[in-house]
This record gives sequence, structure tokens and C-alpha cells, in this order.
Amino acid sequence: MTAEDDARAAVAAAWKLEAAKVVAAVARMVHDVGLAEELAQDALVAALEQWPADGVPANPGAWLTTTARRRAVDHIRRAQRLERKREQLAHRHPGEPEADGVDAGHDSHDVLRLMFVSCHPLLRTEARVALTLRLLGGLTDEEIARAFLVGRTVIARRVADAKRTLAEAEVGFAMPPRPELAERLSSVLEVVYLIFNEGYAATSGDDLMRPGLCLEALRLGRLLAGLAPDEAEVHGLVALMELQSSRSAARTGPSGEPVPLHEQNRGRWDQLLIRRGFAAMLRAREAGGPPGPYLLQAAIAVCHAQARTAEETDWRRIATLYGTLERLLPTPVVRLNRAVAVGMADGPAAGLALTAPLAEDPALRDYHLLPCVRADLLHRLGRYEEARREFLRAASLTANAAEEAFLRGRAAAATTAAPPAGMPTLGEAVRAFLERDGMDAGTARSYGQTLRRLCRSLGDELPLAALTSADVARVFALAWDGAAARTWNRHRSALRSFAAWASVGHVAEGIGRRAAGRERARPLDEAEFTALVGRPDVALRERALWWLLRESGAPVSTVLALDVTDLDVRARRARTRGGEGWLTWGAGTAEWLPGLLAGRRRGPVFLAERRPGPGRPPAPGDLCPETGRGRLSYERAEYLFKQATAGHTLRRLRVGPRPPARPSTS
Repeated sequence: MTAEDDARAAVAAAWKLEAAKVVAAVARMVHDVGLAEELAQDALVAALEQWPADGVPANPGAWLTTTARRRAVDHIRRAQRLERKREQLAHRHPGEPEADGVDAGHDSHDVLRLMFVSCHPLLRTEARVALTLRLLGGLTDEEIARAFLVGRTVIARRVADAKRTLAEAEVGFAMPPRPELAERLSSVLEVVYLIFNEGYAATSGDDLMRPGLCLEALRLGRLLAGLAPDEAEVHGLVALMELQSSRSAARTGPSGEPVPLHEQNRGRWDQLLIRRGFAAMLRAREAGGPPGPYLLQAAIAVCHAQARTAEETDWRRIATLYGTLERLLPTPVVRLNRAVAVGMADGPAAGLALTAPLAEDPALRDYHLLPCVRADLLHRLGRYEEARREFLRAASLTANAAEEAFLRGRAAAATTAAPPAGMPTLGEAVRAFLERDGMDAGTARSYGQTLRRLCRSLGDELPLAALTSADVARVFALAWDGAAARTWNRHRSALRSFAAWASVGHVAEGIGRRAAGRERARPLDEAEFTALVGRPDVALRERALWWLLRESGAPVSTVLALDVTDLDVRARRARTRGGEGWLTWGAGTAEWLPGLLAGRRRGPVFLAERRPGPGRPPAPGDLCPETGRGRLSYERAEYLFKQATAGHTLRRLRVGPRPPARPSTS
């Protein structure tokens, strides 16, 4: 390596270690996390330019912090801030960047504040994770995107949206007030554990684990434990992650296949990490207080770590701990884990009985570990054919390739009484039904939505002869019980057509028709609408669109058809397509529309998120010549509103018919 390569490697290492402190120190000065990161990035660029020529400073972190602070002082001066503010900042301007210790007394408090800001409950979970890895982990957008198997632009948009949300909400760079401290700390712990879990058991991709994310979460957890030494739950989370990480080397086989806990070679468990986990548990007990969720989960991990063999595991104690955890955190996943423990302590029949009500929980409808647990319990009971079907259903639900291959292998290995020759499975019957001659594409697509949900919930391998009306009724209740009558009846019609074709008409008997009438969706009242558009996770485009639909009373298609040239922003009106009239708006739209337009003079008002692909070019009139993006589609606008409102349509924004006014002749 050349001297320049050495210097660049030193820059990367220093940034990885010091990024959180640098950003936190600058954020304390400028009270804006987004601006603080930009100034810290400026210091990073300066290091990349200067260190190869001048050499690596004795204290790289102090150099980066000092340079970033200088950028902050310059920014404040350029913005002509108050003279008093400049004087306050001037004494923080050290003379030598290489000096040891830059405001060392503030470092830990600043980093803790940065953690609370980046994990603020205002932000969506995925945004909190991305912002935390960016600000506190020093990871680039590309590194975060690779870790989560998404595009770099997705991560960049999440980070940008998070910064904008924090800025719009005027979230200060300060410790939360004491009444909010527990809730805010819980949000930080949740983000750190989410990062760890994605690394420990990847939800998608080819590999079972992503060790880089586990290490990053451990680093963040240890950092947080040092910043908040009196918080038992923080030490509990660190203990949990240390103990789970200790099993990493034993969790996969030679080909990357998963190895279940009871089959792992415990000689490969990392004893150093186990000792660190035990030490974190001691610190948690010294901190005192009632045990929280992370401390209880860590206690369960301790039970596993203390057992020299799988047979020595104290499953009865683990089941008791899960019972305590369930009372504290009564989530479906905790109940499922308790069923596993009870199945080991009291036998598979007891565990299987606890999974029965979970099959009717909407939160676990597509959770692959539920059929996986049921399959294992069924196999231990000797019900091999049922176990095989559950293994296959679990395989169809997971997005992780290694896990899918493992589950399909378990299914193949299950001793099975094969179904009689010629007896079709549910999946085979559905495919044959949808591919038969005479069914047009639209009908096949509509029927497919219903029947694929049936297969996803019950498993492709379920023999068609074993399908019951109770099975079907449970699927309908979980999937569409809260849907509109028209939607329910559409799925019912698809089921009845399939059942008649497959000669299993009895399975549709329990699905009654719902009276639709001429029901009209109730418009959102003012309080509901204000709460909706005031949510910090609502993007500018949707906020402007929803205000315009609300205030104009115009149909969705009319509003989406608007071009920038149709607008008279000052007069708060727009000429509708064809020039047959005008639609008008009020103060809400007027507040957000200029920001949406951002100086554009041509093209559609409401644009899609990204540029169209070469295979589907939009009509020239639907393309913005300045951004290259196409017009927002009706389907996409409806989808986003349904996501934000739990299934409602944009028609609920209209407070009443308001036909467009005739154009003025003056």
C-alpha cells in the first residue's frame, strides 16, 4: 500500500470510530442534526484531501471534530447569526486540531443526545434504523443498503425524510424530559435490537446471518451501556446480544444451512462473549429495579448458555420466564416462543395446544415461524404428513433462501404417508383453475388474489380433500373481516367459483354474503383529517394532494390530471382538463403547493417517485421535462392513502360534491 492508501484507510477507520462524537459535538452547536451531519461530512472530505499530503494527525478524532466545528462557526457567521451566539461559539474553537480531548466532558452526553434524536418516536422504524446507522455507526448509504439488501436510493430517501421530519417538528438536540425518558430509551433499545436481529436472522437474501449488522448493534449497545450505566434494561439488552452472538459460529453448517439450537456443537460457542454476557447481567442486577423485557430475554439466554448439553437445558425455568415476559409484553411472538418452551418442558401436545389460538391472530398470518413451530411439534407427535405440510408452508412464507432450503429439507425428510395417487393438493387445484381455457386475464387476476391468500394461509400441499369449511372461514376472517361488503363478496364469489369447479362446494358454505346496499364512505371529519395531514411521516406530495382533494372537492382523476401550467397559484385556482371549469383551494393547499412545485414551470403537478423504465415510457404529456419523472398514477395515489389510513380510499377526503366553477369571461 502507498502512503496515500494508508492515509485513506486511516480516514475511514477514524470516521468509523469517531463519527458519532463528531456529529454530536456539532449538533450541540447548531441544534440541527441534518446540518450537523453535513458539516461533519465536510470535515471528512477535508481529511481525505489533507491527510495524504500532511500525514495522519496524532489524534484523528480531535482533528475531525475541530474541523467540523470550524465549519459550523463559518456557517453561523455566513448566516449572520446574533453576535452573542458567535461569541459563545468562539471560545470553543481550539487552536490546534491535534490537541487531545475536544470538550471531553461533553462527548458522552452529546452522543447520548444524538442517540435519542436519531431514534425519535416521530420517525418510522425503518427511518430510525437508517439514521442511527448513518449518524452513530458512520456507515454510508451504500453500506446500509448492502446490509439490508435494498437500493442505495431507498436508504438515502429514508435518511433525508428522517432529517426533514425532525427539522419540521423542531426536535431539539437535548435530553428528553424525565417523564419521557423511559419511553425514549425504549425506542433507542428497540432500534439497536432491530439492527441486531436483522443481522442474527436475516429476513431476506441468501445468507442466514449478516455478521456486520450484529457487530454494529453490539458496538452501539456497548456504547449505550457506557453512556447510561444506571439503566438495567440497557445492560439487559447488551447481555442478550452478547449471549446470542456467542452461538453464531455454531448456527450454520458447512453449506450455510441453519443448525437448530438443540443440534448445535456447543464447543463452538464463544466463551468470551458468554462471559461478557454474564458480566452485563451482573451490571443489570446492580442497577436494580424490576426486570424489563430485555432483561427477561437475557435471563432465558443465560439458561441456554449454562447448559453444557441440550439435554441439560432447564426448559421448565425457560417456560416460566416466558410466562413472566408474556405478562409484561403480551405479543403474539412472545406467546409463540412460550409455546416452544412449554412444548419442550411439558411435551409437544401441550405446546401445540398453545399454538392453536395463534393461528387466528392476524399479526402472525404470514409469519413463517408459526407453521415452522407447529411442524416441529407435529413431527414429534408422529403426525408426519401434517408436519410435512406445515414445513412446506413455512418455506413458502420465508424470504430467506437458506431458511427456505432448510425447511424444504425438513419437509422432505419427514416420514410421510403420501396422499393417494391422483389426489390433488390445494396448490395444484388452484393453479389448474386459474390456467384453464376461457378465463380472461382480469378475472384470473381477481380470482388469484383470493385463492393465493388461501394457499398462503393453509399451504399449497394441503390435500384438496382435507380442505374444510372451518379452514376457509378462518382465512376469510383473518384476511377480510374488516373489509367493505363489496370486497368481501368479491372474494366470496371467487371462492364459490373455485369450489364448484373443484367439486368441493361444501368449503364455501360458511361464507355468507354481506349486504352492500348503496353505502357511501363517511368523509373524514376535521379532527381526523387534521391528524392525518399533520403526521410527520406523511410526504410533501401526499400532504399537498390530500389538502387539494379536501379543499377543492374535485374528483381524484381531475386533480391528478393537473399540469403546472394549469395553476394560478396566487388566485388559488386551477383550470381543469379541457378548460371546462376551475377548481379552487384554501389555505391548507396554499401552504404546501409551492414547496411541491419547487420552481417547476411545466409538466404534471403530482409526480411519481422515480423515473419510468425504458420499457414503459409514459405519454409525452405525462412526463415532467425538468425531472424526467412521470405523472402520479391513480392506483399509486390510492395505495399510499390506504397504507396511511388502514384501507380507506381517497373518496373519504371529499366533504361533498363541489362542481368546478365556470371559467370567467373577464
